[in-house]
Amino acid sequence: MISKENAEHYIWGEKCDGWYLVNRQDMLIIHEKMPPGTQEKRHYHALARQFFFVLEGTLTMELAGEQQEIHARQGIEIPPGAKHQAQNRADSAVEFIVISHPTTRGDRSDLPECEA
Repeated sequence: MISKENAEHYIWGEKCDGWYLVNRQDMLIIHEKMPPGTQEKRHYHALARQFFFVLEGTLTMELAGEQQEIHARQGIEIPPGAKHQAQNRADSAVEFIVISHPTTRGDRSDLPECEA
């Protein structure tokens, strides 16, 4: 059995949390928590397809220049090559699951902040 209580924990960005639920080359599943006002760097993955599923709160996903609000029990698919950025614009933390196939390890290209 695996949960965020017993999974390997890491901190990303300045104050966001991640827990590895599955960490294999063919699949990566992470439980993440973003406090209010946090965001990741805008980026894309050449090979990995991702699916973000919100557990609690509201996640704003900028995908190919459009803002999408994903609420609890909703998800969004990010195809390979799609430029995207997860953001928490809400007043409370957001928790979500990210499934990546294959892993995103070595398959991430950060974009300049000015690039849309």
